[in-house]
Amino acid sequence: MRLLIFLSFILLTSFGYGNNIGVETGLKLPRYVSLKSDESNLRVGPSKNYPIILVYNVANFPIKIIDEFEDWRKIIDFKDNIGWVHKSLIRAERYGVVVSESEKKVIIFNSIESKKIGEIEKGAVVLISKCKVDKCKIINNDYSGWIKKKYIWGIEQDEKFNINLLQTLVDHFNKSITLIENIFFKY
Repeated sequence: MRLLIFLSFILLTSFGYGNNIGVETGLKLPRYVSLKSDESNLRVGPSKNYPIILVYNVANFPIKIIDEFEDWRKIIDFKDNIGWVHKSLIRAERYGVVVSESEKKVIIFNSIESKKIGEIEKGAVVLISKCKVDKCKIINNDYSGWIKKKYIWGIEQDEKFNINLLQTLVDHFNKSITLIENIFFKY
């Protein structure tokens, strides 16, 4: 019984730390979202009375909400621009920006442990369809495939989403096929 009470106490207190909740939405802060429009204004403060400091000209551009005030969301982007956008300009769909300090292009694979199907330029905006431990499935105009999570701004490195049991089985199957190919069909 003491163990149960102790574990309950640990669980309840751990939820209080590190879980920032937005006062307007009740959603987790910080969180990633994207811009709806191909013209969105970033303002100095949370009102149309504040000056515009930047205009985003890309629909689906990923941003991170770090604070909320009434109908306004304080955001940061992958270039560390900080300001306020109106909530009507935001949607929950997850997009990311391909980033890399050393690579100009990032390799795209057809599955988690499989073959290279192409490359994507640094700075490309991509739809993040699902994420596992270290890779995410992305979609853009040219490709649908997997890239390493470290090359995406728009997802936390420990975040996973849209993964089910069937996908886990498919991944193990693909990994097995790749291993067999590497063992038996190396030239």
